[in-house]
Amino acid sequence: MLETFLNLDGAFLLRLQDLRIPILNTFFSFYTQLGNIGLVWILLSAAMLLHPKTRKAGFWALIAMLFGFLCTNVVLKHLVARTRPWLVVEGLTHLVEEHDPNSFPSGHTCAAFACCVTWARFAGRRWVKVLCLALAVLMGFSRLYVGVHFPTDVIAGCAVGCFCALLSWAAQQEAEKRWRGRKR
Repeated sequence: MLETFLNLDGAFLLRLQDLRIPILNTFFSFYTQLGNIGLVWILLSAAMLLHPKTRKAGFWALIAMLFGFLCTNVVLKHLVARTRPWLVVEGLTHLVEEHDPNSFPSGHTCAAFACCVTWARFAGRRWVKVLCLALAVLMGFSRLYVGVHFPTDVIAGCAVGCFCALLSWAAQQEAEKRWRGRKR
Protein backbone atom coordinates (compact mmCIF):
# COMPACT_ATOMS: atom_id res chain seq x y z
CA MET A 1 0.00 0.00 0.00
CA LEU A 2 2.77 2.45 0.94
CA GLU A 3 4.67 1.63 -2.24
CA THR A 4 1.55 2.43 -4.29
CA PHE A 5 1.39 5.91 -2.72
CA LEU A 6 5.08 6.45 -3.36
CA ASN A 7 4.68 5.45 -7.01
CA LEU A 8 1.67 7.78 -7.41
CA ASP A 9 3.66 10.61 -5.81
CA GLY A 10 6.48 10.18 -8.32
CA ALA A 11 4.15 9.73 -11.30
CA PHE A 12 2.30 12.95 -10.43
CA LEU A 13 5.55 14.92 -10.33
CA LEU A 14 6.65 13.53 -13.70
CA ARG A 15 3.31 14.50 -15.28
CA LEU A 16 3.53 17.96 -13.76
CA GLN A 17 7.08 18.30 -15.09
CA ASP A 18 5.74 17.60 -18.60
CA LEU A 19 3.47 20.67 -18.26
CA ARG A 20 6.24 23.12 -17.36
CA ILE A 21 6.61 26.23 -19.50
CA PRO A 22 9.29 28.94 -19.20
CA ILE A 23 7.09 31.72 -17.80
CA LEU A 24 5.65 29.45 -15.09
CA ASN A 25 9.11 28.06 -14.35
CA THR A 26 10.27 31.61 -13.62
CA PHE A 27 7.18 32.51 -11.58
CA PHE A 28 7.08 29.36 -9.44
CA SER A 29 10.85 29.35 -8.91
CA PHE A 30 10.63 32.93 -7.64
CA TYR A 31 7.49 32.38 -5.54
CA THR A 32 8.77 29.21 -3.89
CA GLN A 33 12.02 30.93 -2.92
CA LEU A 34 10.05 33.69 -1.19
CA GLY A 35 9.12 30.96 1.26
CA ASN A 36 12.73 30.08 2.12
CA ILE A 37 13.01 30.10 5.92
CA GLY A 38 9.43 31.43 5.91
CA LEU A 39 10.83 34.80 4.89
CA VAL A 40 7.82 36.29 3.11
CA TRP A 41 5.43 35.17 5.86
CA ILE A 42 7.70 36.38 8.65
CA LEU A 43 8.26 39.78 7.03
CA LEU A 44 4.58 40.35 6.28
CA SER A 45 3.54 39.24 9.78
CA ALA A 46 6.19 41.46 11.35
CA ALA A 47 4.95 44.39 9.23
CA MET A 48 1.44 43.70 10.50
CA LEU A 49 2.70 44.26 14.05
CA LEU A 50 3.21 47.92 13.17
CA HIS A 51 -0.48 48.58 12.49
CA PRO A 52 -2.96 48.35 15.40
CA LYS A 53 -5.73 46.77 13.27
CA THR A 54 -3.49 43.92 12.10
CA ARG A 55 -1.24 43.57 15.15
CA LYS A 56 -3.05 40.53 16.60
CA ALA A 57 -3.08 38.73 13.24
CA GLY A 58 0.63 39.36 12.75
CA PHE A 59 1.59 38.28 16.27
CA TRP A 60 -0.45 35.07 16.28
CA ALA A 61 0.70 34.20 12.76
CA LEU A 62 4.31 34.40 14.00
CA ILE A 63 3.38 32.11 16.90
CA ALA A 64 1.68 29.66 14.50
CA MET A 65 4.79 29.63 12.30
CA LEU A 66 6.99 29.01 15.33
CA PHE A 67 4.84 25.99 16.22
CA GLY A 68 5.07 24.86 12.59
CA PHE A 69 8.85 25.22 12.54
CA LEU A 70 9.16 23.13 15.69
CA CYS A 71 6.82 20.41 14.40
CA THR A 72 8.18 20.28 10.87
CA ASN A 73 11.84 21.25 10.82
CA VAL A 74 12.87 20.23 14.33
CA VAL A 75 10.87 17.01 14.74
CA LEU A 76 9.14 15.49 11.70
CA LYS A 77 11.74 16.04 8.96
CA HIS A 78 14.41 14.31 11.04
CA LEU A 79 12.08 11.60 12.31
CA VAL A 80 10.78 10.64 8.86
CA ALA A 81 13.95 11.48 6.87
CA ARG A 82 12.29 11.10 3.46
CA THR A 83 14.60 11.69 0.51
CA ARG A 84 13.92 14.54 -1.92
CA PRO A 85 11.98 13.47 -5.03
CA TRP A 86 14.59 14.28 -7.69
CA LEU A 87 16.96 11.87 -5.93
CA VAL A 88 14.58 8.91 -6.20
CA VAL A 89 12.22 9.61 -9.13
CA GLU A 90 14.00 8.76 -12.34
CA GLY A 91 13.75 11.56 -14.92
CA LEU A 92 12.60 14.26 -12.50
CA THR A 93 14.51 17.53 -12.52
CA HIS A 94 14.20 20.23 -9.89
CA LEU A 95 14.14 23.91 -10.77
CA VAL A 96 15.55 25.33 -7.52
CA GLU A 97 18.32 24.24 -5.20
CA GLU A 98 17.23 22.67 -1.97
CA HIS A 99 19.96 22.02 0.59
CA ASP A 100 17.91 20.19 3.24
CA PRO A 101 18.01 16.49 2.26
CA ASN A 102 14.72 15.75 4.07
CA SER A 103 11.48 16.14 2.19
CA PHE A 104 8.62 15.20 4.53
CA PRO A 105 6.69 17.30 5.40
CA SER A 106 7.03 20.48 3.36
CA GLY A 107 8.23 23.26 5.65
CA HIS A 108 7.41 25.95 3.07
CA THR A 109 3.82 24.69 2.89
CA CYS A 110 3.56 24.38 6.66
CA ALA A 111 4.72 27.97 7.18
CA ALA A 112 2.37 29.25 4.48
CA PHE A 113 -0.68 27.52 5.92
CA ALA A 114 0.17 28.31 9.55
CA CYS A 115 0.49 31.97 8.65
CA CYS A 116 -2.26 32.36 6.06
CA VAL A 117 -4.89 30.41 8.00
CA THR A 118 -4.15 32.63 10.99
CA TRP A 119 -4.41 35.77 8.86
CA ALA A 120 -7.67 34.50 7.36
CA ARG A 121 -9.10 33.95 10.84
CA PHE A 122 -8.56 37.63 11.66
CA ALA A 123 -9.57 39.00 8.26
CA GLY A 124 -12.88 40.81 8.19
CA ARG A 125 -13.57 40.59 4.49
CA ARG A 126 -14.25 37.37 2.66
CA TRP A 127 -12.03 38.25 -0.30
CA VAL A 128 -9.08 38.72 2.08
CA LYS A 129 -9.72 35.29 3.59
CA VAL A 130 -9.80 33.76 0.10
CA LEU A 131 -6.61 35.60 -0.88
CA CYS A 132 -4.82 34.35 2.24
CA LEU A 133 -5.74 30.74 1.52
CA ALA A 134 -4.90 31.12 -2.18
CA LEU A 135 -1.40 32.33 -1.26
CA ALA A 136 -0.88 29.25 0.93
CA VAL A 137 -2.20 26.85 -1.72
CA LEU A 138 0.02 28.53 -4.30
CA MET A 139 3.07 27.99 -2.08
CA GLY A 140 2.25 24.30 -1.70
CA PHE A 141 1.75 23.92 -5.44
CA SER A 142 5.00 25.77 -6.15
CA ARG A 143 6.88 23.13 -4.16
CA LEU A 144 5.46 20.46 -6.46
CA TYR A 145 5.98 22.46 -9.62
CA VAL A 146 9.67 23.05 -8.96
CA GLY A 147 10.11 19.36 -8.11
CA VAL A 148 11.42 19.57 -4.55
CA HIS A 149 8.54 17.85 -2.74
CA PHE A 150 6.21 14.92 -3.23
CA PRO A 151 2.44 15.59 -3.13
CA THR A 152 2.19 13.76 0.21
CA ASP A 153 4.89 16.09 1.62
CA VAL A 154 2.78 19.10 0.65
CA ILE A 155 -0.44 17.58 2.00
CA ALA A 156 1.30 16.83 5.30
CA GLY A 157 2.77 20.35 5.39
CA CYS A 158 -0.72 21.76 4.85
CA ALA A 159 -2.15 19.61 7.65
CA VAL A 160 0.63 20.51 10.09
CA GLY A 161 0.34 24.20 9.19
CA CYS A 162 -3.43 24.19 9.75
CA PHE A 163 -2.95 22.34 13.04
CA CYS A 164 -0.40 24.94 14.15
CA ALA A 165 -2.80 27.75 13.21
CA LEU A 166 -5.43 26.08 15.42
CA LEU A 167 -2.87 25.64 18.18
CA SER A 168 -2.06 29.35 17.91
CA TRP A 169 -5.76 30.15 18.13
CA ALA A 170 -6.08 28.04 21.28
CA ALA A 171 -3.03 29.80 22.76
CA GLN A 172 -4.56 33.17 21.90
CA GLN A 173 -7.83 32.30 23.60
CA GLU A 174 -6.02 31.05 26.70
CA ALA A 175 -3.83 34.16 26.82
CA GLU A 176 -6.85 36.46 26.46
CA LYS A 177 -8.73 34.53 29.17
CA ARG A 178 -5.80 34.93 31.55
CA TRP A 179 -5.42 38.62 30.63
CA ARG A 180 -9.11 39.24 31.37
CA GLY A 181 -8.69 37.43 34.69
CA ARG A 182 -5.81 39.72 35.66
CA LYS A 183 -7.77 42.87 34.87
CA ARG A 184 -10.47 42.05 37.46
